[in-house]
Amino acid sequence: MQKYWPYFGGFLMTQPNSQTDVNNQKFSSPQSIILLMMRFFIGWHFLYEGIIKLIDPEWSSVAYLAQSKWLFSGIFNWITESPGVLTVVDLLNVWGLIFIGIGLILGVFTRWASLSGMLLLVLYYTANPPFIQTGGMSMEGNYLFIDKNLVEFMALGVLAAMPVMGIPGLDRLFSLMKAGKKETSAGDGDLDTPASLPRRELIRSLSGVPVLAGFSAAAALKLNPDSWEEKNLLGAGGVDTVSSATLKTFHYAELKDLKGKLPFGKIGDMELSRMFMGGNLIGGWAHARDLIYVSKLIKTYHSDEKVFETLHLGERCGLNTILTTTTLSRVINRYWKERGGSIQFISDCAGAADLLTGIQSSIDGGAQACYVQGGIGDRLVEEGKFDEIGNALDFIRKNGLPAGIGGHKIETIQACVEAGLKPDFWVKTLHRNNYWSARTEEEYNDNCWCLKPDETIAYMNEREEPWIAFKVLAAGAIDPAEGIKFAFDNGADFVCLGMYDFQVVEDTNIAWEIFNQGFDRTRPWRA
Repeated sequence: MQKYWPYFGGFLMTQPNSQTDVNNQKFSSPQSIILLMMRFFIGWHFLYEGIIKLIDPEWSSVAYLAQSKWLFSGIFNWITESPGVLTVVDLLNVWGLIFIGIGLILGVFTRWASLSGMLLLVLYYTANPPFIQTGGMSMEGNYLFIDKNLVEFMALGVLAAMPVMGIPGLDRLFSLMKAGKKETSAGDGDLDTPASLPRRELIRSLSGVPVLAGFSAAAALKLNPDSWEEKNLLGAGGVDTVSSATLKTFHYAELKDLKGKLPFGKIGDMELSRMFMGGNLIGGWAHARDLIYVSKLIKTYHSDEKVFETLHLGERCGLNTILTTTTLSRVINRYWKERGGSIQFISDCAGAADLLTGIQSSIDGGAQACYVQGGIGDRLVEEGKFDEIGNALDFIRKNGLPAGIGGHKIETIQACVEAGLKPDFWVKTLHRNNYWSARTEEEYNDNCWCLKPDETIAYMNEREEPWIAFKVLAAGAIDPAEGIKFAFDNGADFVCLGMYDFQVVEDTNIAWEIFNQGFDRTRPWRA
């Protein structure tokens, strides 16, 4: 062991002259197992990260690099603005992860794989260190300077510094074979082929092969989890989708059917797609009128994994924001951490004991904008508590975020304006009332969310602040083609639309066609 120690500082690998030299580098069984498992685990992680990025045609490092605010941020930002350079960087990133992962799992070129992995991790850390606040990307956990990139960097440093011949793998196997050939040519032995190695030595050195096979099987199952029944039905009937055990079929627009992405607008420094996602369906607030079981059905359908799929699909369609409640920051943070998503989060600050607590929870949860939720705004105005709304706006702004006011009733917006409150944006319901279940003769209820659409349009047209229209489909009672156009034609700067995963592409296409056909609006775009 001491013979090889001087080479550790330079990470050089000496060529053994004999089988005895190779065997002298062996660790104890517990040491060897720990180092081998560490190599497998890190290699598995790197390989899966590379495969996920490789199979996603929309993946790019642009979102990660664009948020760089530390060392070399100028270089990272320049890369994002240079399409050719970005393409090369993405390819090097993807294939670097894949080859490093394979090398570590099989134990081949282990030192080079470890050093290359350390280089990638240093770049990741430098681009977005845990002590720099970024926008859409969230830290993976809570860190004080040390994050998982640095931890994995040090683990790879250990592998790079250890004698690679001492850990089972192809490096050790090839070294034993090479040493055996030298001894055979000198007449000192006959170990020159894998077959002539001791069986235990051969099994240990090839231990990465079944691990790589297991990775392939696990990745294939996770990335293509189609059931036999689904494949059989699709193959036999040639239908697009079979709903449960019935034969009713639908055609769902897929990502390949996407016609284009929507333009963007700005609220403060925050850039938003003109239509973005709403959180009620994900959160379980169905507003399904007499169908009292639907909220439970929706919440059951939307597991965290299904929410991840929906958000990821929305981002690939160019929908870069979701507006939802404070309590859903948990799943959004998981999406940021585990899927590398960068979707922005506007919080309505509801779901907490009081408004300021909800705002603080939203900020802690990574919200990029906050507003006083419609129901809360309606109630505070009715109670004359304009100071609470004003304090909320001040608190949000002190934390560096755009601050908004929401309302279901147009009277809420009117009263806030008369009280001298000036938010950075408004969030107001807008939809026609000509659907069959609307009850306009009653006070606000769970069947109608904009009792006075004409008055809303007229009053909001006079507002200089950006306006986000929500409930534009009256919780599913209005066709998207009608509801989205009605909102944009009548002055909304943005539309917040609750969508299931199977509606995302179709709704995006509808909005894209509306933008390309033009509008019949008198209010200028305020964002």
